[in-house]
Amino acid sequence: MKKPKVGIIMGSDSDYPIMEETCKTLEEFGVEHEITVTSAHRSPERTRKYVTSLKRRGVQVLIAAAGGAAHLAGVAAAETALPVIGVPIPSASLDGMDSLLSTVQMPGGIPVATVAIGKPGAKNAGLLAVRILALNDSALAKKLDAYIKSMAKQVDVKNKKLQAAHAKSRKT
Repeated sequence: MKKPKVGIIMGSDSDYPIMEETCKTLEEFGVEHEITVTSAHRSPERTRKYVTSLKRRGVQVLIAAAGGAAHLAGVAAAETALPVIGVPIPSASLDGMDSLLSTVQMPGGIPVATVAIGKPGAKNAGLLAVRILALNDSALAKKLDAYIKSMAKQVDVKNKKLQAAHAKSRKT
């Protein structure tokens, strides 16, 4: 088994259905990763030990997902110089706005790149990690370029269908 380049931490195992999008995205690009549950509040020492072990183990990017108070990404960023990407998890009471604000409102000097709430954010966290890794990996950069081109082609196909449908509706 290859060493992971991306570490993924979640505040709870209930976050996995969302963070599965991150895993799928990383797998699509062939990026090795690991995933674990650790809480900034319920297991702070475990969180610290995990985060401080990353660089030594060759992990290059950390993705941290949490709901509610969502301090996990910030706690992680305070313990490492690695890039940290925060994924706000939707909460029952505020639809994830509390998680978003807790993740994005970091003090100067403790950066956390914050993506959208929920599954779109989880996917984008994986893509942002790929973009970071691709800076020093030409094979990964080629896969990323192909992915970006395929998205543009999908838009072109949808646009042609839309224009054809629109033209047809205007003739009737």
